[in-house]
Amino acid sequence: MISIALHGGAGTIPRHSLDAVQEAAYRAALAEARDIGFGLLASGATALDAVEATVRALEDCPLFNAGRGAVFTHEGIHELDASLMRGQDRATGAVAGVRGVVNPVSLARLVMDHSEHVLLMGAGAEEFARLHNAAFAGPEYFFVELRHRQWIEARTAGRVQLDHSAPLDEPEPTDVPPAVGAPTIRLNELPNGKMGTVGAVARDQFGHLAAATSTGGMTNKRWGRVGDTPLPGAGTWADDRTCAVSCTGHGEFFIRGVVAYDIACLMEYRNLPLAEACRIVLFDKLLPVGGEGGLVAVDAAGNVVLPFNSEGMYRAWKTSGGEEGVAIYG
Repeated sequence: MISIALHGGAGTIPRHSLDAVQEAAYRAALAEARDIGFGLLASGATALDAVEATVRALEDCPLFNAGRGAVFTHEGIHELDASLMRGQDRATGAVAGVRGVVNPVSLARLVMDHSEHVLLMGAGAEEFARLHNAAFAGPEYFFVELRHRQWIEARTAGRVQLDHSAPLDEPEPTDVPPAVGAPTIRLNELPNGKMGTVGAVARDQFGHLAAATSTGGMTNKRWGRVGDTPLPGAGTWADDRTCAVSCTGHGEFFIRGVVAYDIACLMEYRNLPLAEACRIVLFDKLLPVGGEGGLVAVDAAGNVVLPFNSEGMYRAWKTSGGEEGVAIYG
């Protein structure tokens, strides 16, 4: 069986937060990315190619906190993280804190395929990207007005915040000027801050698994903060013997819990089914210590689960067994 599942972020997503137009835009973006990945799988592509293409589509969409729609750091820039992993040999590529890279997940793929390393960061990763002709864009490409307002709110309040936190109605004055030459994406065209880290998992017709995740991190983050997304075992994991996992949520908790790998371990060492392993990690272990979020996962047989312990998670899935859907709320 071929299978794909993806997420666009988890968090506080009450049903009244989206009007019909906004909800339709989200569902369409999720379905389009899903169909890109599933179409590749159906044509014989590998799981790794499918998750990379799916996440690229989400990075290109300004609705999500990855690539083009990434949140602002404290300094008013965008620092992007991404990783992907191949289940047949656990080959992994990841980047952290990169600036100006249009598709960080594809840069992570370049790290996997064309270096002896797993994780590159900052200026070094950008140098590697230029060496391999990765696409770059200026700050205006990544600017989304809602993200800018979220940044103003977070700076005014002196805090970092998850990308799904709703902005203030009237943010206080700030010393941060609006970006020049930003695209005409207006606040009322986007849901009220309910955006997130993106990721995908897949099983291909050869029985191989793969996972990929990409994010802009937390609004107003400082000091080179890195979350779980580019860390193998924390936010991303794939092993043909067990499962592929891509996480979204409060990264610090997912790092401490080694969430993605913990699920695979429960399957490998306790022989638990995928759904039960995810339940234990997300609800029994993560939730009691304050870890909010969710994940998408697929096991070696192609079974898909999309659990979350938050109010909602943007998600979509499809299998050759006839299961498919797009959902937002719990």
